[in-house]
Amino acid sequence: MKWQNAIKDYSLFLKIERGLSQNSIDNYVLDVQKLMKYIETNKISSNPVSTTSETLQQFIYETAKHLNARSQSRLISGLRSFFSYLVFEDYRKDNPLDLIESPKIGRKLPDTLSEEEIDQIISAIDLSKPEGERNRAMLETLYGCGLRVSELINLKLSDLFFDEGFIKVTGKGDKQRFVPIVSSTMKYINIYRQQIRNHINIQAGFEDTLFLNRRGKQLTRAMIFTIIKQLVEKIGLQKNVSPHTFRHSFATHLLQNNADLRAIQLMLGHESITTTEIYVHIDKSHLSKVMEQFHPRK
Repeated sequence: MKWQNAIKDYSLFLKIERGLSQNSIDNYVLDVQKLMKYIETNKISSNPVSTTSETLQQFIYETAKHLNARSQSRLISGLRSFFSYLVFEDYRKDNPLDLIESPKIGRKLPDTLSEEEIDQIISAIDLSKPEGERNRAMLETLYGCGLRVSELINLKLSDLFFDEGFIKVTGKGDKQRFVPIVSSTMKYINIYRQQIRNHINIQAGFEDTLFLNRRGKQLTRAMIFTIIKQLVEKIGLQKNVSPHTFRHSFATHLLQNNADLRAIQLMLGHESITTTEIYVHIDKSHLSKVMEQFHPRK
């Protein structure tokens, strides 16, 4: 079995059987490609079926010199997934990663912004430029609905159900959910649609895409990162802020205002409540409020 053939089949498996997004598939494939390049560079006679745990240990050892514990763990997890696929398809009898332990890592708490910091970032947008109204609408939606950046750029006009107070969001694995949207966010989206988007020369295939660049096409993930980075620098905020920071802040602020954790899970589109529970660790004051309110001996 050749590496390229195995990687191609693995990509299809991740897409069709596991329903992963293209971004997730690219990350998984990249791990295997790194291993393939290492084997080729070191002239090791090994293919996906014959690769041994010794070869993998050496590869991880050499690669780990340039990675932190979290990145090492993610690399091992990605390779373990690939070899598990080969076992599943009966190409191999064993998974050579079973004998390799991932480094112990603590659970990383996400960075968050205060409500004041979010207001400062959005207030720094230059509304005199056409893209200003778009950027304000995007950041208000990112924070107001707790979206992932991929969910934001893929949002459609046909996903807006303003009369009902919801938007339809397509998340990881093309799973869809309805997320409530507040009136202020709807207002900013409507301003953008009526004053800016209506005057854009929209390219074929992007007629239903909500947020567009100046050329009438869908925005990229990188562009959203750049917009936020420039605004953060503009106000001199000394924090590492990304689009995901707005999502984390959305969940944290809901929890601080006594929102139900199960409701937050549904809005974020988390499959497991344990993923959502990380926000309890950020805002421990919520636990005290729950104790004071519900414990019989308060």
